[in-house]
Amino acid sequence: MYVNPNFKTKKDLKEAIAAGHDVEYYQPGLGATPMNGTMVVEGPHYPEPHKWYAKCTVVNGKITKVS
Repeated sequence: MYVNPNFKTKKDLKEAIAAGHDVEYYQPGLGATPMNGTMVVEGPHYPEPHKWYAKCTVVNGKITKVS
């Protein structure tokens, strides 16, 4: 899974979620994405090499927690 905007670090993602920003998540070619539960996202996006991974909690289609 990936997030939009394309955060350069996991810390940037955590700060955005803590500040209450809406962060879109998606998986190219997967189709439906989870609306509730946990998932793992990675970044930054291709073509850059992935440098971070984060476990996220999703509630009603919104990322609520990053660990």
